[in-house]
Amino acid sequence: MLREGVSGTLSDEERAIYEWQMSVPDFGVAGQEKLKQASVLISRAGGVGGLVAYQLAAAGVGRLIVAHAGSIKPSDLNRQLLMTYDAIGQSRIESVERRLKQLNPRLDVVAVDENVSADNVERLVAQADVVVDCAPLFPERYAMNDEAMRQDKPLVECAMYELEAQLTTFVPGVTGCLRCLVPNEPPHWTRRFPVFGAVSGSVACLAAMETIKLIAGLGQPLLGRLLRYDLRDMTFDNLRIERLLDCPICSHLHTSD
Repeated sequence: MLREGVSGTLSDEERAIYEWQMSVPDFGVAGQEKLKQASVLISRAGGVGGLVAYQLAAAGVGRLIVAHAGSIKPSDLNRQLLMTYDAIGQSRIESVERRLKQLNPRLDVVAVDENVSADNVERLVAQADVVVDCAPLFPERYAMNDEAMRQDKPLVECAMYELEAQLTTFVPGVTGCLRCLVPNEPPHWTRRFPVFGAVSGSVACLAAMETIKLIAGLGQPLLGRLLRYDLRDMTFDNLRIERLLDCPICSHLHTSD
């Protein structure tokens, strides 16, 4: 999706800023121009989503649609690195927008002072080329998954708990979807859970790279594979994801079956 009225041509300043990453084989100027033209939806901008947004802003993605409601709390500050101590009690999304623009003033930030819900998900997904799911609760995750499948948008799915994290990418008609991986909401799942910022930051950086790969056509995304790791003992596993042939969300997208 090309953003209306926005040229992908890089300015001299942009060429200087992104010089090092444009030297990556199979990326180059063409890959950087694709990032500049791209729009990414991120929900939310906490310990995982905030670092996804920050890395994508640093990489030169042209537009970020970031959805995150509420005000900054002291308990946010061990992991939500787009929030600041002096802004406790103030709007999270205003802090997110400010910090992203400080890093990349060329960035178009669509700051949404809401969490993703059934009421706004269609509108938000429609603005994006790629959706990155960093939401803590499954109703929000399912809403983004279902709408991304409906609108034929790739979804980068990332999550963490304690010292563990996982990451995969769903592409409509190519892979399964979140409901294939987790058909039903896990029981006793709560908003608050054990978390180190370094763990959420690790999967956020991986998710940002996965998003860059999708946009630029670089490397091999995690299609049909789940990267799962445990930083207690530094074990990493790459697991195959089987799609459900009767999945109510994505089975009809696989017309060759």
